[in-house]
Amino acid sequence: MPGRRLGVAPVVTDALAAAPAPELDVEPQIRSRHSTLALLALAAGGFAIGTTEFVTMGLLPEVAQGVHVDIPTAGHIVSAYAAGVVVGAPVLATLGSRMPRKRLLLWLMGALAVANGLSALAGSYGLLMLARFLSGVPHGAYFGVGSLVAASLVPAHRRTWAVSMMLTGLTVANIVGVPLTTRLGQTYGWQWPYAAVAVIALVTVLAIWRWVPFCPPDGGRSMRSELSALKRPQVWLALGIGTVGFGGMFATFSYISPTMTDLGGFARSTVPLILALYGVGMTAGAMLAGPVSRIGLLRGIMVALLAIAALLFAFGPAVQASQALALVVVFLLGLLPSVMVPMLQTRLMDVAHDGQALAAALNHSTLNIANALGAWIGSLVLAAGLGYDWPSRVGGILAVLGLGIAAWSAALQRRTSL
Repeated sequence: MPGRRLGVAPVVTDALAAAPAPELDVEPQIRSRHSTLALLALAAGGFAIGTTEFVTMGLLPEVAQGVHVDIPTAGHIVSAYAAGVVVGAPVLATLGSRMPRKRLLLWLMGALAVANGLSALAGSYGLLMLARFLSGVPHGAYFGVGSLVAASLVPAHRRTWAVSMMLTGLTVANIVGVPLTTRLGQTYGWQWPYAAVAVIALVTVLAIWRWVPFCPPDGGRSMRSELSALKRPQVWLALGIGTVGFGGMFATFSYISPTMTDLGGFARSTVPLILALYGVGMTAGAMLAGPVSRIGLLRGIMVALLAIAALLFAFGPAVQASQALALVVVFLLGLLPSVMVPMLQTRLMDVAHDGQALAAALNHSTLNIANALGAWIGSLVLAAGLGYDWPSRVGGILAVLGLGIAAWSAALQRRTSL
């Protein structure tokens, strides 16, 4: 569509009078503004999901007391959410492959609202486990489909940036959503944060309905074409990087609240501020993902994993050394994995070819397998009486294994490109 023509000032010479009026094409500006609003709407969903995913970790002692279990057992509530993501992501992404993407996003956010409402009403450990499992079901499919929608809103060279902007909702949740809802839970009861997330999810439904453009399903893709991604070795290697490499981070972060209070000597009242600092690190990491990806997606992933491994090996001693150093490593614990996630998401979309929606959703399945794996390993270490400085040490080993998988992927890529 041609741009709007703007008039010029009165002229004083024939030459100026004969000159054509300058044109200003406003359509790209309009498209850019609409794309920004759509990305913000998608990020709002990430904010709701990030808040509900991480708030349980900050309230683990309160939740354990509320449902009458010990803290290691309450750690399985974190794993229940992760299990919901693992199951829901591939199932919903595949079944929804023929559904318009905007409609699918609306249904996923509605389901998140209902499941968090059930979490707030759960009165026993068993019911809370079920409600948290259901809360996790929409997670992976939302980020998988949302990543494809976000990438479609911008030119090809800005895809990693658009995906990272959508994921910024997840990181901002850790600056604002998780600390505020943690304080809410500490003050009024652990059920209230889940009720707050249900309200945020309903607001997100309205934002997506208003600002995200209609996104028809790809007519050339079907359930079979989505499943074709599973035939590609590079897809499985990328999923392995997420599962193993991130398991170490979650082994550490799942128990961040008692680690900082028991190991670092912080007061319980400071936990929301510590979680906010972690969120600041996540946001900074998401912003850095685009620039880091310029060295190459796989190379950037390997650099991030190396840094994560070094951090996790140093985490326990740093927390014990001083509170100032403890805050530094908490910030880095948020930053380094957040640099890696958008790059891993974009790589999966690249290597999946016709199975992009399933692969993008599976990325979040694997990250939550990592969540469940990390929380489980952490519970084993703590149950063995090794102390809160040990989960991060085991986590460092997992990060090194993830780096090995990334190196395997790079070697395979070099061989197939010859």
